[in-house]
Amino acid sequence: MKKEDWQNKGTGHRQRLRNKFQQKGIEAFTDAEVLELLLILGMPRKDCKQEARALLKQFGSLPSVLEAPASEIQKIKGVGPNNSFAIHFLHAVARRYLRQRLKNKKYIHSSQHVVEYLIHSMRDLKHEVLSVIFLDSAHAIVDTRVVARGTVAANTIYPRELIKLALKFNAAALVLAHNHPSGSLEPSSQDFQLTRTLYLACSFMNIRLLDHLIIGHSDTTYSFADHGIMTRIGEECSRMLEQ
Repeated sequence: MKKEDWQNKGTGHRQRLRNKFQQKGIEAFTDAEVLELLLILGMPRKDCKQEARALLKQFGSLPSVLEAPASEIQKIKGVGPNNSFAIHFLHAVARRYLRQRLKNKKYIHSSQHVVEYLIHSMRDLKHEVLSVIFLDSAHAIVDTRVVARGTVAANTIYPRELIKLALKFNAAALVLAHNHPSGSLEPSSQDFQLTRTLYLACSFMNIRLLDHLIIGHSDTTYSFADHGIMTRIGEECSRMLEQ
C-alpha cells in the first residue's frame, strides 16, 4: 500500500470513530475504541488501533490504563508522551467533573453520584487514600478532599487535621471513604478502629459522622451505615461520653 493510501485509510477510520461518537455516544464504543480515540488526540496523524489493544492487554481494563503511570504507559510500543498526556488529561477532567457536580447537592439524594465519583477516583489506586465529603447542616455537599495517603488506620490519621478542615468548611456532618487496593470490600479491624476514633473526635465538636465507605475493585461500595455499624459505633461513643 502506498504511503498516501495508508494515510487516507487512517484518516477515514479516525473520522468514522468521531462520527460514531457524535451519532451514538460513548456507549456504542468498545474499551479499545475509547482508548484508540484518546491516543489519536495525542497523535492525530497515526492509526492507534494496535497501541490501544496493547494497552488493554497489558493493564487489563480501561480504568487500569487511565490510572497507570505515564512511564508504564509509554513502555507500550508506539505510545509516546503526547499519548499518555491525552489519556491522563481526560481522566483528570472526568474526575474534576464528577467532583464538582456534587457541590451543593443534598447527599441523601445524590448518593449515587457520590459513589460514582469515589469509584472513579479511588478504585484502581495502588495505595490507600482517605477522602472526606463535607456536608452542611442540611446535608448539602460543601466539598470533598483527600486527607491522607498511604496506610489508612487510626494511628496514621490525625483527627485534629480532619476537624480543622471541617471547621474551615463549616461542616455539620462528614462522610468518610477509603479504598482497599486489594479489591476486597470487607472492613478490617483497623477500619473499625479508625471509624470509632473519628466518630468520637467529631462528636466533641458536634459534627456527625454519617458513614464510612470502602471502595474496592467493583462498581459497588461497602457502607458502614447500611450495615448498621454507624449506629452501633454511635451508641458505643454515647456511652463513653456519658461516663
